[in-house]
Amino acid sequence: MLEVLIAIVILSFGLLAMAASLSAGFRANQSAYYRTVATQQAYDMSDRLRANLAGVAAGSYLNLNGTPANPGCITTGCTPAQLAQYDAWNWNTANANLLPTGAGVVCLDSTPNDGTPGVPACDGIGNIYAVKVWWDDDRTGNPKRFVTTLQP
Repeated sequence: MLEVLIAIVILSFGLLAMAASLSAGFRANQSAYYRTVATQQAYDMSDRLRANLAGVAAGSYLNLNGTPANPGCITTGCTPAQLAQYDAWNWNTANANLLPTGAGVVCLDSTPNDGTPGVPACDGIGNIYAVKVWWDDDRTGNPKRFVTTLQP
């Protein structure tokens, strides 16, 4: 009888360890998924900048953060500045929908690997654009960040 009790205790510890391992694997998988989405979102905005070089040259993409209003010009034709506003609206709406507390900013930044969603730390120096995307996959208030840089 004692041997059976010891076997049940050992089996219980093994099952608990297996459950903990599965739980950690699920969390890591979800975190990797969010990093993939953030990477895709950053590259999406990079492509939008490359597609609207007139808007980039006019400075319409500088310090794009938050979610501005939809200019409503896509069906009637947009100016480069309106297209930049539409890009910011569409992009940050997607960030908020696809990532937990997702947010992004586009800016000139000589030190792109810094900042937070509230204070993106864009210094406006140079001609290299930084596309920064933040999300909080573990919902602790400590956001993760993905940054890509480009010179359109």
